[in-house]
Amino acid sequence: MSSDLSLLNLILHASFVVQLVLLVLVLASITSWTLILDRGRVLGNARKAANAFEERFWSGGDLSVLYKDLSADDQGNFGLAAIFRAGFKDYVRLRKIEGSDMMAVLQGAERSMRVALSREMDRLDANLSFLATVGSTSPYVGLFGTVWGIMHAFHALGNVDQATLALVAPGISEALVATAIGLFAAIPAVIAFNRFSNQVERLNNRYEEFMEEFSTLLQRQGRG
Repeated sequence: MSSDLSLLNLILHASFVVQLVLLVLVLASITSWTLILDRGRVLGNARKAANAFEERFWSGGDLSVLYKDLSADDQGNFGLAAIFRAGFKDYVRLRKIEGSDMMAVLQGAERSMRVALSREMDRLDANLSFLATVGSTSPYVGLFGTVWGIMHAFHALGNVDQATLALVAPGISEALVATAIGLFAAIPAVIAFNRFSNQVERLNNRYEEFMEEFSTLLQRQGRG
């Protein structure tokens, strides 16, 4: 075996199974980083959109004007704006029905907001399960590659008369690269999953609080 213990040389001289494991881990890591950057952008935009919408909503303007403006703006297709549009649209529609009960009107608006909330959470949660999977399985995949590589290294010693550390060290080093790559793929995925899950939960709480406040506002408006 080669005595050159550079990372590239270790990978090139590893067994086929170890190389396959390394390829899987590298692809998982690249995909994870792509999703990390994407989720960071999506959640960041969601927070900014929520701040902008709440500032405008609570400024005291006419809700009908706000609804029309959001309907003509792409920013009204997600987040708090989408929840508001869904609730206000059904509220206005049901109020126009002759003899409609105010409680039924409010319940219809709340159902529409719940549907919009569910869609929004699906959008924010997208691909987080992949990060969780990479974070939980990559170390074990890397460990499998390491065990296989060590078995291959010791098997090769059966063809020599005298086993020395110089002979076995390159093979073991090749195998340990799989564990290192597995951790390299897992650690960022775990950190990102925990952080994004917390951000999604906080946004969900924020959306639900708005729904309650908006429902109360509609109820007062209906009585007026």
